[in-house]
Amino acid sequence: MQRRRFKQTTSLQERIAEFSEKVRKQADAAPDGREKEELLKRLRCADTAANLERQLTIEPS
Repeated sequence: MQRRRFKQTTSLQERIAEFSEKVRKQADAAPDGREKEELLKRLRCADTAANLERQLTIEPS
C-alpha cells in the first residue's frame, strides 16, 4: 500500500485561522443551545491550537 501524500499550499496557521473564522460565523448564527456550545468548544480548541503553533514555530531572526 502506498500513502497518499500531498503538499499543503497554505500554512498551518492560515488553515487554523480559516477554520476558526468559519466556526465563529456558524456559532454566531446558531441559536443558544447544545449546537452553539459545541461550536464554541471547537472554536476554543482551534484558538488553542493556533496559540501553540505560534509558540512552537521558530522564526528566523
